[in-house]
Amino acid sequence: MLPAPAPAARTGQALARDAWDQLSIYLPIILMGLMALGTYWLARNTPMFSLPEPVRPARHEPDYYMRGFSVKTFDATGRLKSEVFGTEARHFPDTDTLEIDKPRIRAYNEHDELTEATATRALSNADGSEVQLIGDAVVKRQPTKGPDGRATPPLEFRGDFLDAFVTTERVKSHKPVTLIRGTDKFTADSLDFDNVSRVVLLQGRVRGTLTPARKP
Repeated sequence: MLPAPAPAARTGQALARDAWDQLSIYLPIILMGLMALGTYWLARNTPMFSLPEPVRPARHEPDYYMRGFSVKTFDATGRLKSEVFGTEARHFPDTDTLEIDKPRIRAYNEHDELTEATATRALSNADGSEVQLIGDAVVKRQPTKGPDGRATPPLEFRGDFLDAFVTTERVKSHKPVTLIRGTDKFTADSLDFDNVSRVVLLQGRVRGTLTPARKP
């Protein structure tokens, strides 16, 4: 028969067993706390990637200027198509347009016929195929020769607004205009002129003054 354990030994084992029982109760809570601390540490030390900035709408503000400038354009064969002069120009990236102060424009068609334009201000699209002339606008076609070889008188348009289409050789306006052809003069509320077909369409209150041609 073995001897009975000492009372001190039994007391120490009982305390150890009680302590383990208490620890096992709180162990899940302790583990959850450690996991929370680990998650917090990872969140603090993980590098943050910048989010893409939302696309801002382009403002109607010029991105470059030109002063005392002249611009020439040529076709594929090197023939001069147009010349644009101005005191100042501003480019607007949101509309890709060029605003010109005191413009002076010279355009040549495929027959080398010259058309000149001036105004207080002009607004041109990106390729210069359309130019809106604003304020004291004048478009003047120099004398040309018709299909029969006879000379045609100069043709001039005046108004507060003229819309010139350089490529298609047209001039339009939805505002009152004055048309001067040689010594003849017409006024109307709107204009549509096609230089290729040599047709002028005047609408609204149309008035005209015709000067009889002088006999040779």
